[in-house]
Amino acid sequence: MSTTTGDKASGAAPQTGADGGRPRAWATWALLAAAAAIAALPLLIGAGAHLEEPFSGADAQAEETVEEIAPSYEPWFSPLYEAPSAEIESGLFALQAAVGAGIIGYTLGVLRTRRKLRSGAPAASPAPDGNGPAPGTS
Repeated sequence: MSTTTGDKASGAAPQTGADGGRPRAWATWALLAAAAAIAALPLLIGAGAHLEEPFSGADAQAEETVEEIAPSYEPWFSPLYEAPSAEIESGLFALQAAVGAGIIGYTLGVLRTRRKLRSGAPAASPAPDGNGPAPGTS
């Protein structure tokens, strides 16, 4: 039986096509090319060429705008930590993003596993001799 949806009554897992559900190579390469084009496009069209620092962060741009509009403006508070250089600040931002992505990925994995376990998907138990699934559990 080669269906694309699982048999809910028997609890069988959904079956995939002959390629095992893996993405096709051309789709992977097309997505990589699209990502590269999106990353390179601002550089190629000269986005931000009219600015003093073309790719500065939003905080720096907002600070410049506030200084232009209201030169006498005083900030309400100062940062808790001022990075000694832009490279360190960028590295800390990347570290923050990586830790956040790790937490989100771990959480999604835990939630997915819990959902699978609650749905009653039978796990293949090992045979009494320890080799492969027990008879009748495949």
